[in-house]
Parts: sequence; C-alpha cells; structure tokens
Amino acid sequence: MDTVVTYRYYRPASRITIFSHIFGVIALILMLVWLLHYREGVDLDSYDPNKIFNVHPLLMFLGVIFLSGEALMAYKTVRGETRVQKSVHFLLHLGAIILGIVGLHAAFKYHDKRGLRNMYSFHSWIGIGTFCLYILQWVIGLCMYMLPYTRRETRSINLPWHISGGRAIYYMIIVSALTGLMQKSTLMQLPFFSGESILINFLAIFILLFGVTVDISVALARYA
Repeated sequence: MDTVVTYRYYRPASRITIFSHIFGVIALILMLVWLLHYREGVDLDSYDPNKIFNVHPLLMFLGVIFLSGEALMAYKTVRGETRVQKSVHFLLHLGAIILGIVGLHAAFKYHDKRGLRNMYSFHSWIGIGTFCLYILQWVIGLCMYMLPYTRRETRSINLPWHISGGRAIYYMIIVSALTGLMQKSTLMQLPFFSGESILINFLAIFILLFGVTVDISVALARYA
C-alpha cells in the first residue's frame, strides 16, 4: 500500500514585520526631514498656510498608514490572549482615525486660508472615500467582534470579509498617499533631480514598501 506524504509549508509573519518596521521608520524620518527642513515645519494654529498644510501629510502618515499598519500586524507579532490582541488592534485603529480626522481638518483649513476649492482632485476623491470606508470598517469590526452580543457563527462567516476588506482598504490608503505626494510635488513645480524632489520620491518608495510588507505579513501565518 502506497504511503501518501503531505507537506505543510509554514511561513511566519514575524520576519516580514521586521522589514515593515524598518521601512515605516525610514518613511517617518524622510517625512520629518521633508516637512521640517524643506517645508518650514508644522503648526496647525500658524498664520502661515504652508505650516498648516504640513500637518496633513504628517498626521495622515502617522495615523492611517503607520498606526493602521501596526494594527494589522498586531495579530501576527504579539503573542497574547485573543481579547488583548483584539483590544490592541481596535485601539490602534481608533488612534489612526483620530489622527486622520485632524489631518483632514488641516487640509481643509489650508484650502480656506488660500481661498482654494475643496475636493477637486483625484487624490482628494480617493482619500475621502478611503477614509470613510476605513471608519465604516472600524465600526463594523466594533459591532461584530468587540461587542458581546454577536453570535460566534456570524463572526466566523464575516471574518474573511473583514480581513479582505481591511487589506483592500489599506492598499487604497497607500494609493491615496502616493497620489497625494505626486500631486504636491507637481504643484510645487520642483526642479528635476533637486534634493527635495528626490527625497519625496524615496519617501513614496518607502511608504509603498511599508504597505506591501504589511499586507504580506497579514497573508502569512502567525508568529515566528
């Protein structure tokens, strides 16, 4: 009688998340260098509209890119009780939403100071749409997995949709960030191969790498 041999390939996510954190930190450093060195700093209450605007990319990156990426990776790298993992996941997303709201407020405030129209670009359309979906995903997750009255069967049925929807929204977040950087770089009319334009390009690359490695970590198995 022939023996059937099956192979199970196990790929832990923890090693990938190391690269995610490295890419995220590098992107944060580049963001700070760009805003503090080239763009004169950040100040939501400033009389300088440019300093007000600079709050927007900083908080959108810290919130809906970095914190939400950490929230997605929380299940993969932190051992603990399921309730604790869910709480960390939930609170990181909540922090991302709060920072995102302030970041959007900065963009609208900048437009008001400059006398510019709102919601005229593809970046603004996809950005607002993505942020609304992000909040909706968080509310559904709160009702489905954090509140005790939801049946276990209902949670199990909706879990694949919750995971897939979260990953899709996160890629939309990355697209929003990259289109925003491209739009800002174009409007500033920076010279080709200037220091600032090169820095913005590298910033976009590391944001993309952070997003890709976050998504790969979600697709892989738990822990090392």
